[in-house]
Amino acid sequence: MSHDDYAVEPVWGLPEALPEGETILWQGQPRWQSLAVHAFHARKVAIYFALLAAWSVASGVADGSPLPAIAQAAGGELALGGAAVGLLVYLAHLCARTTVYTITSRRIVMRSGMALPTSINLPFAAIDTAALRRHRDGTGDLPVVLGGERGISYLLLWPHARPWQVGRPQPMLRGLANPESVAELLARALLAAAGPGGGVATPVAASQAPPVAAAGGAAPAAI
Repeated sequence: MSHDDYAVEPVWGLPEALPEGETILWQGQPRWQSLAVHAFHARKVAIYFALLAAWSVASGVADGSPLPAIAQAAGGELALGGAAVGLLVYLAHLCARTTVYTITSRRIVMRSGMALPTSINLPFAAIDTAALRRHRDGTGDLPVVLGGERGISYLLLWPHARPWQVGRPQPMLRGLANPESVAELLARALLAAAGPGGGVATPVAASQAPPVAAAGGAAPAAI
């Protein structure tokens, strides 16, 4: 998809101008390297084909196959693996380039679409809980749990969805370069929208117990 497909946006990353009184607090895009590893699983695919190639070499040696035949078999698997990883990296780069996350004073907007442009609005009033998940590469994700009966198709969200939560999909801001600061900003925005008596505003790692924030005033549980 070309950037020209988004040339009609009145505001970068938004399908329409914000209503009066609503302001943009933060905008950003996922890092393609993080998407390649954590969303498109390029590293796992690379390891898989490397193991296949190693198995081919070991099997060929054990069977007494000629060295050229062993090299050809292993090389073919490595070439196939390289093509697969290259495709996944390309998709991750394309996904990152066409994705914009926006946090306003009233909602989260996720603009994405490698094939068809899609914008998903998540009003703060519909958000039950939010959490921070850190990765070893320094990036992080912000999964959001929606309250009530509101639901969004997992296929519509992917790859901007918490993995394996198909029954009740959770939108997720993926591959953020500065996840802690974005989590803190989101926590403050949720509390401001909730008014007096809002939830706890301490962003934490996904493995810890305290919550990030709740829009409705109830303390959310981190994941």
